[in-house]
Amino acid sequence: MIDIHCHILPEVDDGPKSWDAAQEMCRMAVTDGIMHIVATPHANNRYHYDRDYLSGLLEHLRGLVGDAPELSLGCDFHLSYENLQDVLASPERYVIGNTNYLLVELSNYSIPAQISDCFIKLGDRGITAVLTHPERNPILQQSPQRVLDWVEQGCAIQVTASALTGSWGERTQGVAKWLLERDAMHILASDAHDTKRRVPVLSAGRDAAAEICGIEIAQALVEKNPLAVISGQPLPYFPKPVMKS
Repeated sequence: MIDIHCHILPEVDDGPKSWDAAQEMCRMAVTDGIMHIVATPHANNRYHYDRDYLSGLLEHLRGLVGDAPELSLGCDFHLSYENLQDVLASPERYVIGNTNYLLVELSNYSIPAQISDCFIKLGDRGITAVLTHPERNPILQQSPQRVLDWVEQGCAIQVTASALTGSWGERTQGVAKWLLERDAMHILASDAHDTKRRVPVLSAGRDAAAEICGIEIAQALVEKNPLAVISGQPLPYFPKPVMKS
C-alpha cells in the first residue's frame, strides 16, 4: 500500500515531536503493509513550508529508516488566496514529488464562493487537485453534494482511512460511506500525526471499504490510485460520480 498523506517529519508542524517518534511511525506503517509514504507537512499561515529545508529532513529520515518505507515529499496545502497565487506561480514547490498532484485542504470555517474557479485555475496550470478529507469538514458534512460537483470538474478525493472505521465519529463515517457509495472516493490515506491516536495505518480502512464496494475498488484506493499519484500518471480508478441524493 501507499500512503500519500502523512505527517511523518518531526518538529515541523503538529506531527511527531521527535525523530524517534517518526521512526516508530515508519515501523508501524511497514508492519501494516505500507511500503511508500509521502511526507506532507502543513503549508498554511501557522506552519511555513520551506521545500528545500524539508527535503533535507526527509533525506535524514531516509538515513534513519533505510529502504522501507520509501519516502517522498509533498505538502498539506491549505487553500488560501496567498497560497493559491504561490502555487500557480511555482507548482513544483508544493506538489507531490515531481508530479502534477497537489493535496488541497479546505478550511473548516469557510469555503470560498469561487472555489470552483480555484480548481479551474489549478487545472489550467496542469495541477490535479486531490481534495483531502472532505468527510471531516463540518461545512461539507452539511452539503456533501458539492464534493460530487468537484469530482465532475476533475478533482480527486482523498478520504481518511480511519474515517471509514468510525474513529472520527458516526457523522464523519457516514459521510465517508456516502462518498464511497457514490463513486466519489479515489484514495484512502492515513493523515497520520503520531503513534497513538492518528496512526499510519491503512489496512483497516481498506477492509472497511471492501465491505461496501468490494475488494477490487478497495485495493485501488490504497494501491493502484496512490501509485498513479506518486508516479504522476492518471488515476486508473476514476469513475463518473453517482449524482443521487
